[in-house]
Amino acid sequence: MLLRLPDPYDFELSTGRFRAFGTDLASRLVDGALYRVVGGREVRIAPCPGGVDVEPLDDETRPVVLHLLGAPFDLPPFYAWAEQDPIIAPVVGRLRGFRPPLQPDPFEALITSITAQQISLHTAVAIRNRLVERLGTPVGEAWSFPTRERVAAAGERMLVEVGFTRKKSEYAVGLARSDLDLGGLAALDDDEVRTRITALPGLGPWTAEWFLARHLARPHAWPAGDLALRKAAESLYGVAVTELGARLHPFQNLSAHYLLTGWLTRP
Repeated sequence: MLLRLPDPYDFELSTGRFRAFGTDLASRLVDGALYRVVGGREVRIAPCPGGVDVEPLDDETRPVVLHLLGAPFDLPPFYAWAEQDPIIAPVVGRLRGFRPPLQPDPFEALITSITAQQISLHTAVAIRNRLVERLGTPVGEAWSFPTRERVAAAGERMLVEVGFTRKKSEYAVGLARSDLDLGGLAALDDDEVRTRITALPGLGPWTAEWFLARHLARPHAWPAGDLALRKAAESLYGVAVTELGARLHPFQNLSAHYLLTGWLTRP
């Protein structure tokens, strides 16, 4: 069934993240379609004129798919703003229709960041897939991501067995067993979200900023601690990434996604 997405939208560009660093079992691309488990059901998402074809499409799957495909981002104002910046303008032009995917589940978003701390994204995806295979559930072409309860019950030793370092296993299990209301973070302002997340062991500013960027789609999120973004800022703008954030106001989040994607896919 057709699910319309805000214009512009390019399915191939927007889902490239799910193939760039190896197969993502929780958001799996197979034969040109994206598969995701929602509420215990397999959901197939395929490109079609006007948006995407989603099966099944109902009140449960619709908001998850819209979030996953980056529908909360308002691209036209960003594009109009970017035209005035001679550095980012050609990057935006080359990636027109790229709608950064968002992580629908807050626990998955934070575990994803923990696995990616200080290692390559290829390695992080491989470790995360092993976690998914061990504690998730296969449903058709994709797997459900492990629940907070299953990670809490599994404990640190099991996470080490699938490739987490001992420290990262402590961080992940600590998050799972904490009393942090992950669903309630969406109701808080950016600074309070940062405060709540960084209060947990092993979850620092980099993790909090990517949570704001890739789960909550907050416009001013700026993951200045990201190594790839730092390289892109220094190479393209010739300034430190900490200085660049203010220059890209009020579109720091979309700018970060476009700069990173443009940098990683540069000709």
